[in-house]
Amino acid sequence: MLSRVADTIYWMSRYIERAENVARFIDVNLLMLLDLPSGAREQWEPLIIASGDHTPFQDSYGEATRANVLQFLTFDQHNPNSIVSCLRTARENARSIREVISSEMWEQVNTFYLMVNASAADSRVMSAPHDFFSDIKLASHLFEGLTDNTMSHGEEWHFSRLGTLLERADKTSRILDVKYFMLLPTASEVGSPFDTIQWAAVLHSSSAFEMYRKRHHQISPTLVVDFLLLDRDFPRSVHHCLIEADESLHAISGTPLGAFRNPAEQHLGQLRSALAYTEVSQIIERGVHEFVDAFQTKLNLVGDGIFDTFFADRPIGGAVSQP
Repeated sequence: MLSRVADTIYWMSRYIERAENVARFIDVNLLMLLDLPSGAREQWEPLIIASGDHTPFQDSYGEATRANVLQFLTFDQHNPNSIVSCLRTARENARSIREVISSEMWEQVNTFYLMVNASAADSRVMSAPHDFFSDIKLASHLFEGLTDNTMSHGEEWHFSRLGTLLERADKTSRILDVKYFMLLPTASEVGSPFDTIQWAAVLHSSSAFEMYRKRHHQISPTLVVDFLLLDRDFPRSVHHCLIEADESLHAISGTPLGAFRNPAEQHLGQLRSALAYTEVSQIIERGVHEFVDAFQTKLNLVGDGIFDTFFADRPIGGAVSQP
């Protein structure tokens, strides 16, 4: 496959998954705010800090108010990681490879972008933001389902899957980071009903609440961290994403599973193995924020390895990608 086509498919899927996960990122805060104790101050700056976009936000908006943060993360055309910008980029990439993807995939990307773009001018959207962000998640799920069911499961599909899974692993860790590090309750609140409600909000925002309750029944911070980071079976857990991404990476290269022939396979294999042999008690002892921060650094090495292995020779004018 041409590196241009592979690069475009990979980033198209990453950007659609990123749009969905930014919606989840915001939604976790909205759900937490619903149960704030009387007189408590809303916190919006943690979303900007955990997203890694604190400097550009400060340059453009200054104060992290609810309105500023929602605008920056959702509709800001100058923020490359806003929902509308992610979908615009995904649409541009999809347009350039319409001969490779299915017509159903193209139509969904186009419809998805137009829906969000039109909502930017509708003042009623942010009066009921939870419904809007739920629509974004459903639109992303529809695209993923169409990709799985209308595209041949060859190299193109594996590049799409690889982009989706690596983006999902990154953003699931960031959703967890918002609660555990930036919104960590005081010692007197740990184990309180309010603390439990917040952890339930994290699970809901990762579509993990029901599966978690089937497994563990009661909300426990340690078990939530274990479920979202280390669970092998839940499709939005970090570990599951890495397992599936590793399979697609090896399907593309033809390298046997458990071996590596390029930097991408080496970095992803090392990261997958690290999670496989980590216990949640070790993560808690080290600090969840510290673990997540180190994980994201290693995940960036995987992305760099994929670029060097498959995309570095792509011609100018190829996919719109994220540095």
